[in-house]
Amino acid sequence: MPDNDKEKINQLINELSTDVNKDVKETVIILAAGHGKRIKSQKSKMLHKIWDVPTVERVYNACKQAIDGVNIIVVLGIKAKDVIQVIGKRESTLFAYQENQNGTGHAVQVALQKLNNSFKDGIVYVMPGDMGLIDKETMVMLRDEFIKTKSDMLVLTGHFEGNPHENFYGRIIRAKDFDEKGNPSGNDKAKVIEIMEHKDILALDDNKPYKIKFNGKTYSYIKKELLENNEFNSGVYAFDFKKLTSLINSLSSDNVQNEIYITEMISLFNKKGYSVKAISPAKPHVVMGFNNKSVLKEMENLARSQVYEKLKDIIEINDPDDFFIHESVIEDIIKMDNQNIPLDIYIGRGVHIGKGVKLNYNLVLHKNVYVSGNVHFGQNVEVGRNVHLSCFSNQTFKIGNNVQILSGDIIKGNIVIGEGTRIESSVNMTGSDEYPLRIGQGVLIKGTSYVFGSIIEDGIHIEHSVIIRKKVERLEKKTGVVQPIKFYLPMPEGIDAIEDL
Repeated sequence: MPDNDKEKINQLINELSTDVNKDVKETVIILAAGHGKRIKSQKSKMLHKIWDVPTVERVYNACKQAIDGVNIIVVLGIKAKDVIQVIGKRESTLFAYQENQNGTGHAVQVALQKLNNSFKDGIVYVMPGDMGLIDKETMVMLRDEFIKTKSDMLVLTGHFEGNPHENFYGRIIRAKDFDEKGNPSGNDKAKVIEIMEHKDILALDDNKPYKIKFNGKTYSYIKKELLENNEFNSGVYAFDFKKLTSLINSLSSDNVQNEIYITEMISLFNKKGYSVKAISPAKPHVVMGFNNKSVLKEMENLARSQVYEKLKDIIEINDPDDFFIHESVIEDIIKMDNQNIPLDIYIGRGVHIGKGVKLNYNLVLHKNVYVSGNVHFGQNVEVGRNVHLSCFSNQTFKIGNNVQILSGDIIKGNIVIGEGTRIESSVNMTGSDEYPLRIGQGVLIKGTSYVFGSIIEDGIHIEHSVIIRKKVERLEKKTGVVQPIKFYLPMPEGIDAIEDL
């Protein structure tokens, strides 16, 4: 489907949008229409991942976790089909299509039309879809502050650290201590009176001050002063529903980019005498957004640091800068730790533990082990370097207690490995839905062996063999020694196509 196939996009919107929850008069609008030219990718900016989750989904999850039953409207634009399918059909979730990206204010206008007069009052939150480090705690804080201060509009701000000329965010302009005539600001001191986009600041005359009228006073700012202002607009807002909807269509496009900015709502609210406030989060990094790959990488590193801080005193992580553990697995680890039994889990450098994995006590995963899918470990398991363990989402891969899997093995699919089994290096094993692989207790598999869809009974020694869809029975000699399987190869096919040189 072409990206701009409006009919197909609207069809998807109708299929995946669900009903508004009228019992909860709170709505989040997630702005996910932009592509992000500077990210230099054919993939939607909103679908780039932080800690294995697309940024737009991270924003969505933080909002749903913070406000029980909240309504969410995701505004789509570039790569609309890809974005909508990542979110999918979820409760109290609607999608709106911004066919022409005409600014954040226009996106909010498009989103509000989807409510179809479902509410007469309440709260509206506006969120950028690329703010992949936003969390439940920050959203709870924003909501609580909005309600506690009885604000009409609340802006979440950040403080830029570094070279101000590399700060491309809109600046928060507050009332100075004194107006341009030297009169004290009184109660207006430090109130938010405007947000000015970076490009609009650059377009100002270097020799002419920028003046703003606010509550009968005029405040003057020079261009350098505005550029060096480190308080920036995060793009996260909370609005009084009734006041927002009464003014949203008054937004203009009188700016350098000729776009309709949601930031102009501050001026409109101030002119009406409505209350506009701003707060900053307890954790500065949660307001990070990205426009390029280097910042996205920085956000990924911050996410990893947060995970390490959660787990560093529970399990041993060899390299805090080189590991991945899926969030669902992290939750399981913390639950296990709450039982007050030492876990004794070791995670080597470069280890990847994906969704669905179930860890267990006394587990060692050496360097560069990759585990993904419903892989369930028993106790006292050791996995050597560069091992790959995985299965499809509809399959389960069970590893019994006291199992050893040595370096370089690739084991995938519908598999059960019995207790006390040892899989030595250079072994490749798979099991399918039709032909699952079942390995008994105390089995030894070594050498350059391949085993697929077979049943291996207890205590068998397999070496340098290819076992495909076979049942390997335990044959015990009179001496009590179990018959080993060595150098077993199936009959070759295609001999006629091979000749000596």
